[in-house]
Amino acid sequence: MEYMSQEGYDKLVAELQEMINVELPRVKDAIAEARDKGDLSENFEYHAAKREQGKLLSRISYKQKILENARVVDTSVLVSDTVGLLRKVEMTNLGNNAKMAYTIVNPHEANLKEGKISIKSPIADALLGKKVGDVVEAHVPSGVIKLRIDNITL
Repeated sequence: MEYMSQEGYDKLVAELQEMINVELPRVKDAIAEARDKGDLSENFEYHAAKREQGKLLSRISYKQKILENARVVDTSVLVSDTVGLLRKVEMTNLGNNAKMAYTIVNPHEANLKEGKISIKSPIADALLGKKVGDVVEAHVPSGVIKLRIDNITL
């Protein structure tokens, strides 16, 4: 089961529709055009288009499986006293006093540029279930960092 925000769900649905309604017909047209050029055994354009079709069908199948198992979380019933999925956590790195804020999301919604980290990331894993004022140690690739939770919001 994949728990996600309504925004993340809608984005996946839009990506899937784009692949099915725009990209797939474009690839099928490319295959038909390449097929019309004759001998398929030495037709590079045909084989490239077939490979692209295979990759696209695989991506479509993958997104469909994610959506089949997706459950949109109703944020109105979430409490913000502990760190969990879809909570925004403001914290301080005690090693260098740097302030940071991340929203903990489903791995399919993670985007560091938007301040969204995967619930399966080392930082989110260390923060889960903790409360404001708690100090946690996160085992990240560069070593161990100590974080103090300053605020939790929805």
